[in-house]
Amino acid sequence: MINTGSIAGLVRENHGLAVVATLRADGSIQSSLVNAAVIDHPTSADPVAAFVTYGPVKLANLRARPHTAVTFTAGWRWATIEGSAEVIGPDDPHPDVDAERLRLLLREVFVGAGGTHDNWSVYDRVMLEQRRAVVLVRPVRMYGS
Repeated sequence: MINTGSIAGLVRENHGLAVVATLRADGSIQSSLVNAAVIDHPTSADPVAAFVTYGPVKLANLRARPHTAVTFTAGWRWATIEGSAEVIGPDDPHPDVDAERLRLLLREVFVGAGGTHDNWSVYDRVMLEQRRAVVLVRPVRMYGS
């Protein structure tokens, strides 16, 4: 068993690059490369894997079948967090996360994954225009090298 602290080291070493696996309706796997981080959940403060996404496929998969896996790598070292995904965004409101908290949460995930930005107001506008959502994965199982 690994801990989320060791995953944070992988995030720093590899710019938060991670592979996310979701389940399609037919039971097959849909994988994609994202920038992800380990942050505190915005309402419980428990550590979670987090990434920002948009578009119909990954979000539809996560909404219908929230079990997912996020695998972080750095060189030959890797760590996977499996758990249930929670989507929070303009199309997936959370009762305890208002629009301002979502704006800050999008930034928090981006920075946690190693991102920087020269103009945060432009970043905020693009996130809103693209209807980006934050995906939080509560660890049920963690393993790796």
